[in-house]
Formats: sequence, C-alpha cells, structure tokens
Amino acid sequence: MTRKPATYADLEALPSNQVGEIVNGELYASPRPANPHASAAWHLGGELYGPFERGRGGPGGWLILSEPELHLGKDVLVPDLAGWRRERLSKLSKVVGIQMAPDWLCEVLSPSTSRLDRVRKLPIYAREGVKHVWLVDPREHMLEVYRLEGGHYLLLGAYGDAETVHAEPFEALPLELKVLWEDVE
Repeated sequence: MTRKPATYADLEALPSNQVGEIVNGELYASPRPANPHASAAWHLGGELYGPFERGRGGPGGWLILSEPELHLGKDVLVPDLAGWRRERLSKLSKVVGIQMAPDWLCEVLSPSTSRLDRVRKLPIYAREGVKHVWLVDPREHMLEVYRLEGGHYLLLGAYGDAETVHAEPFEALPLELKVLWEDVE
C-alpha cells in the first residue's frame, strides 16, 4: 500500500508539545527538545545575536531566528537556528513559514533527531543551497562546521569541549564552545 504524502494539515493536527516536519513527503513528529538540546540552541543563538544580528561588538548584517519553519519546495523543515544575510532577507513576512533558504543554519542533535538531521535533512539543505550548516551535539560537546561545495557539504572542522573557534560564516568573532554546554550536568 502506498502512503499518501503528508500535508500541512497533518502538521497542524500535531499536539502543541511536538515539532512537526515534512521531509521528502513523510511526516516526522519529535517531542520538544530535552534540556541539553534547548540550552545549547539558546546559548548559541545568544552568542550570535548581539554581534551578528544587532551589530553590537560585531559586524551585524544578519537576521537570525530560533526554530523557523522553512518551506523549501514540498519540504517543511524546522532547524534549531537559521540565519539570513540582511541583503537577502531584510524583513519577515507576517505569514507562517519562510520560503527562502537560509545562508546558515544549525541543527542541535539529539538521540531522537540525529539520524533525521544528518541523513534526510542535510541533502535537502544542500539541494536548496544553504551555504553553511553547523551540527551541535550537546551530549558529546561537539560542533561540526560544514560549507556547501559543488552540491555537497564539506566538513571544515569538528571542535569540542572548551575550544574557542572562528567558524564560518561567523569567523569574525571567536565562539567559546563551553558556553553551549556549561549549564547542563
């Protein structure tokens, strides 16, 4: 029996405590993130917001969002963080969803989403031209930095624990990785 492709109505029918995505026509529902996941995403967004979105102590020029709903072709994806250069997206529309692929995004990996993020979503991000992808694993205290090259992601570096990194596309300022996991036991 062939399953019919998921629709936006399927997403709307999910309980509010779940994050829904449509990936290659399939509905994926995940529970709200656990504390290590939520903390890493919050801290990373906080580190980037001032210097890169507001231009406070950094170059500015970015619009950075937490858990935006991306409408990329028939796929509806929700990365943990995403950023657009202001020259590409200066203002947000008042409707749900953004149809323009971000310039950068970050997926915070958790046991329930790691395979989906790596195996199913990364090829869609590449297809849509997302130039930079970061994968953060709060359990392993790891950051992986990728750049899109010729339709595939090239690993630029893997960093861990308390390293300080200058990672594309935010290499203008150092990022202290310990900030991402310091609040979790």
